Amino acid sequence: MNISSSLRSMRLPLALAAALATAPFAMAQDSTGAMKPSPSRSGAMQAAPMAKGAMEDPMVGGAAMSAQKDIVTNAAKSQDHTTLVKAVKAAGLVDTLKGAGPFTVFAPTNEAFDALPEGTVDALLKPANKAKLVDVLTYHVVPGRLDSQALKAQAHNGKVSLTTVEGQALTVQQQGSTWTVTDAQGNVARITIADVYQSNGVIFVVDKVLMPAAK
Repeated sequence: MNISSSLRSMRLPLALAAALATAPFAMAQDSTGAMKPSPSRSGAMQAAPMAKGAMEDPMVGGAAMSAQKDIVTNAAKSQDHTTLVKAVKAAGLVDTLKGAGPFTVFAPTNEAFDALPEGTVDALLKPANKAKLVDVLTYHVVPGRLDSQALKAQAHNGKVSLTTVEGQALTVQQQGSTWTVTDAQGNVARITIADVYQSNGVIFVVDKVLMPAAK
């Protein structure tokens, strides 16, 4: 069974509720280092700080992200991704995202989830809405290990369309040193930390929750 089929098999055939107003891919070779937003207001990404004594491990959410650990294990250490980890557990996607992959994950921060309409996160975490939650989370996952160099290689006029595990597309765009991700509803998230390598893929931290179009 391929990666996409494995993940899709976990989804229930329900459409996203209106209340949520809430590609081919290339395999990129691992490299060390990660990117982080500039402290300026430009939105430019710079090299992420490394853990002291472990130059290969970038810092995310106050914790070192080991390239030898899987996506879930690393995300669970980040103080900025507690809501995402809680959602992954509620959706039953832990074992999948700890699997061989590889996966490219756009990981929203706690602040990104907090910015959703009031009550959205609580509603998504209810067992009755598990299928909706799976749709939202798998919309943040792209098969393959696509780091920034791989995205640049695929881009046309600075843009690349990526087909997610959920089935709909995301558009990643580079403008100078700023990278953005546009979802199916036209919402634009900024990549704040890029190229956080995992044993089973790569993570890009984003400042908004990405939403697929209602079905």
